[in-house]
Amino acid sequence: MQYALLIYTPEPTEDVPPEAIAAEMAKYDEFTEHIRSRGVMKGGEALDSVTTATTVRVVDGRTITTDGPFAETKETLGGFYLVEAADLDEAIAYAAMIPGARNGCIEVRPVWDYDIGTGSDAAVAASATN
Repeated sequence: MQYALLIYTPEPTEDVPPEAIAAEMAKYDEFTEHIRSRGVMKGGEALDSVTTATTVRVVDGRTITTDGPFAETKETLGGFYLVEAADLDEAIAYAAMIPGARNGCIEVRPVWDYDIGTGSDAAVAASATN
């Protein structure tokens, strides 16, 4: 079953030294290589700063855009990994390895399986066959 590991961390409020960015990216590179070598990585990307976000809503047939994220929070969605995991416990174990879990949080969410139904329905079906 596939799981999205959504990385929420505090948005930097000041310039971060390049060496600090490089050190953090090295940790992400190590994790990425770990899940690639296991054959469980299906995708993933880092996202640009929340200051570059545009929120889109359609109200009464009109498209309305606003600058910024959907909601104001201290932690913002900074990126994600898409992994293949046997079950939620395995997906949680991968999430705990992501460097952002140490200063933010990782949301683990099953990916919707259109052949079975919702992601949660797929999880129930997968556990019933094991």
